[in-house]
This record gives sequence, structure tokens and C-alpha cells, in this order.
Amino acid sequence: MPDPAVPPTPPVPLDALLARADLGLRRIAGPADPAVVVHWAHTSEMADPYPYLLGGELLLSAGVHVPDGAGAGYFDAYVSRIVAAGGAALGFGVAPVHDTVPGALVEACEMHGLPLVEVPPRTTFSAVARALWQLMAQARTAELRRVTEAQQSLAAAAARPDPVPSVLQQLARRLGGRAVLYGPEGTRLVGAGPEPGEEVRTALAKLAEVVRPPSPGHLRTPSPEDPRPPSAGHTRASSPGHTRASSPGHRVGSGPDAPAGSPGDLHADLAARPSSASDTVAGVRLVAHALGNGEGFVLGTAAPQRDAGDHTIASVAAVLLSLLTGERHSGSGAGRSSALVRLLLGAAPAQVAPLLGGDRWRVVHGRPEGRAAPDPVTASALGAALGSSLVDVAGEVVRVLVPDGRAVERVPGWTLGVSAAAAPRDWPAADTQAARALARARATRAPLLRHGDRPTALTDLVPPAEADAHARALLAPMEQSPALIDTLRTWLSLHGSWDRTAVALDVHRNTVRQRIARCAALLDADLDDPDVRMELWFALRRT
Repeated sequence: MPDPAVPPTPPVPLDALLARADLGLRRIAGPADPAVVVHWAHTSEMADPYPYLLGGELLLSAGVHVPDGAGAGYFDAYVSRIVAAGGAALGFGVAPVHDTVPGALVEACEMHGLPLVEVPPRTTFSAVARALWQLMAQARTAELRRVTEAQQSLAAAAARPDPVPSVLQQLARRLGGRAVLYGPEGTRLVGAGPEPGEEVRTALAKLAEVVRPPSPGHLRTPSPEDPRPPSAGHTRASSPGHTRASSPGHRVGSGPDAPAGSPGDLHADLAARPSSASDTVAGVRLVAHALGNGEGFVLGTAAPQRDAGDHTIASVAAVLLSLLTGERHSGSGAGRSSALVRLLLGAAPAQVAPLLGGDRWRVVHGRPEGRAAPDPVTASALGAALGSSLVDVAGEVVRVLVPDGRAVERVPGWTLGVSAAAAPRDWPAADTQAARALARARATRAPLLRHGDRPTALTDLVPPAEADAHARALLAPMEQSPALIDTLRTWLSLHGSWDRTAVALDVHRNTVRQRIARCAALLDADLDDPDVRMELWFALRRT
């Protein structure tokens, strides 16, 4: 069965949906496996639903597609296509088309191992979908609460006098397993949590070698505490076929034939190493994270079960350990630490900016391609690509402070919006510029857009004070509605495109139409008039 495309909410056990008394659902065929989970609900009356499924669905059907006199062959083909698409279960609605669930369908689901759920006449498919979303929301809330509490405890542990052991202890407790920090030579430096068996310990140490970046100063020297094979390029996980690397296309078990430690081998090996890898040994989930300091440290975890949010929690710990094992000895790290302390004690940004390495900075907003929200490790990778460790994860966007003298170029896999260079007192305005540039970049599908990349314009000839007064007066009817102002600005910047504005704002196109109509009513203006649009654009650029 193919892996389902993971939605932004945790899956729900099918048993939890069946337990809803208000739905009256009943499993009548297929395995009663508590491990069966549903990622989403989908209604289809197609005879072949395969092209319309992503995997993990509860497929709902009233049997409209079933022809008169359909026999076992029809239902066998129908169920086999659902299973091939990765469907989690089939819900069959009784009435108005069928008085009962066809017996041949029950037999086909039993034969193919697909859970078949009877949906009674009083329960609509919309009610089933709504119940599923409610259960997902509850699971998501619980996951976010768990992750937030774990982040707070990890941050507090990092501030203790013994930060590395404290972080590992908190991580092991939150995961309910074992957490280990491996050194550049592969030795176990610090561990926390229950000690697993020898098989799991050896497998976790080998998995750490899959992600460890080699360096000339850390040549591969086998030792009693170093379980690596002679060539890390040929490292084999303890369960071949189960190891998964975070970088698609990098396959464990292949490597260059040049002597280990040579410059060419080092460069090729470093480029091929994934940032994380996972495996399952003796029922224990193993994960290894390469720490971002580039010095060869690796975080390994072993947990008996995989809960929602585990990856995020481990990623936060990996970021903290990267800072604790690397930057604490560097001048730049000391400067950033000093700047943070001074800000917390009340210093103004302008006073601490020189400690960060410059007086003028650019704000960069980045959003990864696809729908997955960035985690701390992903955010740190963007910061490294831009040459800055001043990184903040704000929901689905990563914000990075980059010194003015450092060029900001496009980063594969990211959409970027870049502000103009700004002094510390203007950083909030620069943050707004970067956000708007990112919204426009996403709407126009450009990999990178910069604020203010244009020659001197006619608006630059108007005295700023008069321009600001005119803008305030023109936009006064909407001053209490920031959403309307933002929508109007985006809509005008995209030449009145409803669809691209909807993409930029992450709203439905009908919402954009309603907001623009409201703007026109409040302003008492014809927004189809180019002169009106020019006036409004002039005013919006002053806000």
C-alpha cells in the first residue's frame, strides 16, 4: 500500500470514528485492527475511484455506480482498486439506492482486507466527514499542546548549568525512550533514558553513521566503542530496506571507492549525506539527526512507539544541541548571546545591532514549497543557505535577519521575499516589506522578490508629509479594517486578479470578491477606473 500524502492534521483511528454513537457506523467486514487510521474522508460514486484517491481515505459511497446485476467480479475489481490506491476503509451508505450492503461487496472487502463500514440511512456522508474533522482537530490540539510543552521544557533545560545532559533527559522523557549524543568519532558522549538492548544500541550507532558529515580531522578509525564499518560510504543499517533518509535519492549502501578521508571522497560523501535517517529494529523506532554545527555530532533517539509530534520535538532538541555543541565556543555565538541578554534587560535594538555584526540588515521571509510547515531544522537550513543564524519560525513562514553586505539569492525549494536594507529602528517596517514581497512572490510563482527594486518614480517627487496626509485621508473609511486594506493592496499589486490574490492571502476567491466589493462601498469609488486604482495604490504604498 502506498504511503498516504500526509495532511497537516494527525490521522484518526477508524475505531474512534466507529465509537461515535451519534453516527451509528458499524464495521461489517475487514480486519478489526486498531492500527487502521483515516487521514481524510472522500465521497465518490466512480466505478474506478483509483485516480481520485491520495491514500489513507475513508471512501464514502452509496453504490450509485453499481450496475444492475453486478456480481462478485465487479466488486472484486472495485475493492482491489481502492486497496491499490491506499484507501484506509470503505463506508457504504444504506438507502436510497441499496436497502442493504451487497453481499458480494462484503466478501470482496473481507478477501482484500479492506475495512467495510455500514453507514445507516439517518447518517449523512457530510456528518461522517464533519465528525472526522472534529476528531482530527482534537488530535491536532493535543499534539500542539504536547509539542509546546516539550519545547518549553527543552528550552528550560538548555539554560541549566549542565545543558547537554539536561536537554537529553528532557527529550528522552518526552519521547518515552532513549536519547544519545554521539561525538565526531562515533563514541557515545551522553545518554539519557532507559538503556535499550544490545541490538537496538548497535543499530542506533550505525544509523548515526548514515548522517554524520565526515571531516579531514575526523578520519574513520574503528575502536571498541565505534561500531562503524571501515567505510562509512558502505554503512548498512541493521534492517536493510527499512532505513529512510530525509533526502530523497540518497541511498544507503553506495559510496565512492576512493580511500576514506581523501579530499575528493570527503566532498562527495558530505554532499550525499542526509540530515536525518530513521529505522525500526526489534519494534523500536530509531532516528538519527546530524547536528547543524558541521562538527560531526549526531543526536540519536530510540522510542518504542511513534507518536504525533515526535519529529518536531526531536528537531527542537537537535537545534538546541547544535548551538550547545558548536556556537558556545565561537565569537559570533558569544556576540549573539550578549545581544540577546541586553535586549532582555531593556536595551534598544540599535544598541545591540553592532554585536550581531552590522548596523543595517535585511529581513527575509521564506516559505518552503509544498504545504508542510517548516520545522526548526528546516528553518536552520534556510538560515545556513542565506549565511545567517538569526532565524525565527513563525507558523508557515521562516524569518531570517541577513546583514546588508551579504547577497540574498534564490534558494532551491523556497519562495523568498526580501526587504530593503534597514537600520534597527526600522526593522518592524522591513519585516512588513518582506511579508508583502513573499505574498507577491507566491502569487506570481517567483522564487524570490525584493522590496523596492525599481528606479525613482513620480511618487518620490511628492513631499512625504503631504503624501502621508493624503493617504490617511483617502483610506480613512477603511482604517478600522486591516484585512480590507491588505486585500486591496494585494489585489491592486496583482492587477485585479482574483485567483492570484486568493493564493497570496490564503483565502477563497469569493472572499476576495466580497472584500473588494466592501472596499468599493466604503470608499464610494469605482475600482475598475484606472485613475482610482492609481490613487489608491499611491495611498497604500504610504501605509
